[in-house]
Amino acid sequence: MTMSLDGTLGITLPAAAAPAFSAYCSSGQSISSGTFTKIQYQTKEFDTNSNYDNATNYRFTPTVAGYYQINGSFEAVNNCAAVVSIYKNGSQYKQSAYPASTYFYSATVSAIVYLNGSTDYVEMYGFSGGSSNTTQTGIYLNWFNGAMIRSA
Repeated sequence: MTMSLDGTLGITLPAAAAPAFSAYCSSGQSISSGTFTKIQYQTKEFDTNSNYDNATNYRFTPTVAGYYQINGSFEAVNNCAAVVSIYKNGSQYKQSAYPASTYFYSATVSAIVYLNGSTDYVEMYGFSGGSSNTTQTGIYLNWFNGAMIRSA
């Protein structure tokens, strides 16, 4: 859909069925020290187009091609450096890190990602430098969400 603001400038808005989702970790997950591990965000807050798999692959595979704002947070129980990465189609795409400190050991990442609406998918992976790590649980600690911001 195109909307003209002044007769010459057009803005392309996403379709009414633009996919959006939000999920979080409702139970702890063991994270191997020193290696990236896919985070299992098990509980959906919402999933407008049923494109987020919260039971098997823990990935978002939208069925509408376009540009998506993808966001995620990773926090482990141990006080150690935390890294979180958006993976697109099984490969690392964008990353963010937070060094170990007395109080904080979480990281967040955000990026605009083009997804083709058929085979492209995104996942979140976390990396922790400590031993015996488990993800924190709760809607405000470990979360993964995304929304279409523009059609292709």
